[in-house]
Amino acid sequence: MSEQRRWLKSSRSQNGSACVEVSADLRLVRDSKDPSGPVLRVDVPAFTEAVKRGRFDRR
Repeated sequence: MSEQRRWLKSSRSQNGSACVEVSADLRLVRDSKDPSGPVLRVDVPAFTEAVKRGRFDRR
């Protein structure tokens, strides 16, 4: 994934905090503290919906 991408980070993210960035096309996620590290390919809208519905809540 060497091509240039535009990455977005939450406006609530603080400097030095644990945060992820999402690609502008909503297909990739990476650790904001390690921008040259691994990138996960995900369906961000579907993942976001699953989080909102509590799919990953611990019981």
